[in-house]
Amino acid sequence: MADPREPSTDVRRQALALLRSLERKGIRSVHMGASGGAENGGARSGGAAPLGEVRASDLTELEAVRAEVAACTRCALHEARTQTVFGVGDPRAQILFIGEAPGRDEDRQGEPFVGRAGQLLNKILAAMALRREAVYITNILKCRPPNNRDPQESEVRCCEDYLKRQIALIQPRAICALGRIAAQWLLRTNAPLAALRTGEYQYEGIPVVSTYHPAALLRNPEFKKPCWEDMKKLKALVESAGA
Repeated sequence: MADPREPSTDVRRQALALLRSLERKGIRSVHMGASGGAENGGARSGGAAPLGEVRASDLTELEAVRAEVAACTRCALHEARTQTVFGVGDPRAQILFIGEAPGRDEDRQGEPFVGRAGQLLNKILAAMALRREAVYITNILKCRPPNNRDPQESEVRCCEDYLKRQIALIQPRAICALGRIAAQWLLRTNAPLAALRTGEYQYEGIPVVSTYHPAALLRNPEFKKPCWEDMKKLKALVESAGA
């Protein structure tokens, strides 16, 4: 009889496929979890996986959280959603981008930042010599609020456990909070974005850079220059962490 604590065959297959994909991208130390098996680097025992080493157990746990989100009915937002929007990118990304909530395009496609704001974010990443696939992108809320209104506190409380678990599993070197709402939630403050942009903050030991949401740049092009300064600060933080 199969052990119910073990991941299903499908989950294992998906995890292995992702691990091999990462290996083809240049990651050469791939740990396969507590079972003792390993590919191209040998097994390790205990402790967190260092940067560049991806554990199958972490990947399957991230997928388990995704499955929980897909079935979530904790708040009323589930009643009108097309689908949930969990997150996308490298599960061992050095940078985690967090916005506030999915919009119409995201609700339709099930992927964060795919509308006009997402296209602008892709251009910002390209200017930083980064690919969308090399970072991780998510939102505080996993369902779209009606008419793209701001998230309500009760909705954030229902969703925050999912984001906390994403952060813990991804273990980024730095977090970029996109917009006031994401920054205020992460940093547990009501300070304005102008103040949060200029200070030095951390979320559970992870440096946080707060900047304008790409949608704000579309509405107010004058924000583009200060946003770019924030992006340069973000990249410098990541590079210094890896030095």
